[in-house]
Amino acid sequence: METPIQLNQANLGAIGNHIPVPKYSRDTENRGIVHIGVGGFHRAHLAYYLHQLKQSGDVSAWNIIGIGLRDADAKLYDIFKKQDHLYTLMVKHPSGKIEPEVIGSIVDFKMGTTDPEPVISQMANENTKIVSLTITEGGYNFNPTTGEFNFDNPDIQHELRHPNDPITVYGFLTAALKRRRDAGLPAFTIMSCDNIEHNGDMARKMLLAFAEEQNPDLAAWIAVEVSFPNSMVDRITPVTTPADIETLAQNFGVQDAWPVTCEPFLQWVVEDKFSNGRPAFEKVGVQFVPDVGPYEKMKLRLLNAGHSVLGLLGAIHGHPTINACVEDALFSNYLRAFLDQEATPILGDIKGIDLEDYKNSLLERFANPNIKDSVSRICSESSAKLPKFLIPTIHENLATGGSIKFATLVIAAWCYYSDKQVDLNGRPLQIIDAIHGKLHDAAKETANNPLAFIQQESLFGELAENERFATSYTSLLQELHQGAAIKKLMQGPL
Repeated sequence: METPIQLNQANLGAIGNHIPVPKYSRDTENRGIVHIGVGGFHRAHLAYYLHQLKQSGDVSAWNIIGIGLRDADAKLYDIFKKQDHLYTLMVKHPSGKIEPEVIGSIVDFKMGTTDPEPVISQMANENTKIVSLTITEGGYNFNPTTGEFNFDNPDIQHELRHPNDPITVYGFLTAALKRRRDAGLPAFTIMSCDNIEHNGDMARKMLLAFAEEQNPDLAAWIAVEVSFPNSMVDRITPVTTPADIETLAQNFGVQDAWPVTCEPFLQWVVEDKFSNGRPAFEKVGVQFVPDVGPYEKMKLRLLNAGHSVLGLLGAIHGHPTINACVEDALFSNYLRAFLDQEATPILGDIKGIDLEDYKNSLLERFANPNIKDSVSRICSESSAKLPKFLIPTIHENLATGGSIKFATLVIAAWCYYSDKQVDLNGRPLQIIDAIHGKLHDAAKETANNPLAFIQQESLFGELAENERFATSYTSLLQELHQGAAIKKLMQGPL
């Protein structure tokens, strides 16, 4: 193929001869949505839904202004600036087919790390109707055991003393909402798109806790005026690799410094509670419901927990990707047994959902050989994920006398993973976790105290005090430390 065409607004006409491009005007005046946390998932999900709506000819559709609040966001800021905030979404099908499309729904990107004013001003602008979030579980700044706001965070302490110099999402939101209130403007909706059960409720609880400490009058206004719809989001979005960039350039003729890859599956269930209007997302398949709770729980306890089951066990065994895990019959059977025997019994009936079909689809999605989602990505930030995805299932099954044998091995594997930092073949593991040091120290201490790892109450609650769980867990952990193969231990519960 000829020299790849650099992705930018001026080149869309030429790029359109190779792959689909935006057909709509990217008018930056009609902004509407400010989004904090412009990672791969946001670009494969909310931004894609809005792109679809605009492609359909909906002239009322809004645009997105991306916001970066971490130093790590500077790389995307630089790339977006060169590419006029355009990027390519590469949908990877199980057959090997790749469908790329240029997405144009993000029209600007602002960094709040060095100068917060442009970000605050954009949020406070009357054209901003929604502030959406993908800040990961850890970004909500709550204690995973108590569910309460963490005021010990040094950044939070700084913001309480200096409300005009925000650092975290809470500082920026309160600064912008204060300006809107003072100017007599309506509040924007705060819409969480993170994998947290009752994510809107959690965003509301955390923001109000912060605002009540910083400015009680403002907190009272937020409590009445700001809507926080809960939502359930779903689309597997692996980390972009150099090979993805090369494939796009060589096979499709487009030079994009940071394309996004994803699976074909796409789902978004949202409560229709917006304080200042919203796009007509229902036109492109978004499901609006009165209560998203059952759908959230289903996704977190099946898909997200299932990912962690495969990820941690697969990491210890040495499988590099999730699809490699599913291609291994023992791993596939183990996951299905966990889903059937431990996760499903606590879900109950979910309107409009056939759980057997849903679980079948999960196995198919995880097996997609064209996605190759790394186990290291799935295992990253497990301290923020497992207290929401997996550990509640253990607690609920302990309370009802249900099975815990499959999930208990995953917790033992997590301890081993955190301690040894190598798989059972001695190969080093890439461990990414905000509290990695704390996890490593607690796991190391199990040599003297077998329960040390699960005695971290902020993660596990009172699991260490449950004799049934503690006995099973310590036995499995001992076998791991004695060199038992993870496959041997997996065969036990089956």
